[in-house]
Amino acid sequence: MKSLFLSLTTLLFLQSTATLAQLPLADALKDGQHVLLMRHADAPGYGDPAGYQLNQCATQRNLGEYGRKQAKATGVWLTTQGIDQAKVFSSSWCRCLDTATLLDKGAVIKEAALGSFFDDMSQSKKQTHDLAKLIAQEQRNHPNTPIIMVTHHVNIQSFTGTVVNSGDMVLVKVDRNGKALSHKLYPSP
Repeated sequence: MKSLFLSLTTLLFLQSTATLAQLPLADALKDGQHVLLMRHADAPGYGDPAGYQLNQCATQRNLGEYGRKQAKATGVWLTTQGIDQAKVFSSSWCRCLDTATLLDKGAVIKEAALGSFFDDMSQSKKQTHDLAKLIAQEQRNHPNTPIIMVTHHVNIQSFTGTVVNSGDMVLVKVDRNGKALSHKLYPSP
């Protein structure tokens, strides 16, 4: 019985993944079941300097010139995929806010659920739960609006199990509770 359940679960997962791979990005983001998570564009360094302040960009690790070009290029690429406008959410870290703004897909909304927990990995479960709640709420309130969420690698890895590079995007199919069912990686263009 357990073996049958695992086989059926595996079959449903593979079928869901195959369906995801066949959907164009814009169609997927308008179907009320998908969200696009993006890791901020290239910001030289690792972590943030000691004593950084979220309200002071000069104290944080920020986008470099390449990162700014990368974010703009991603915005252009999203347009070629049929995404002209989206509901755009961002972590409060300046490198995320700058990435989200440079995508040029709409007003950027700061969201605590997208904040990095790199400095305190014990927050992983809570942050991931809060992210799922946010996604579920937005999917209910705006089911046919593309949603782009700019965040950090730890958040994406915790939510999807996928390790991403700077500027990479993950199209995530979610259930009605905002939990990840399947995903597809889109490397930074």
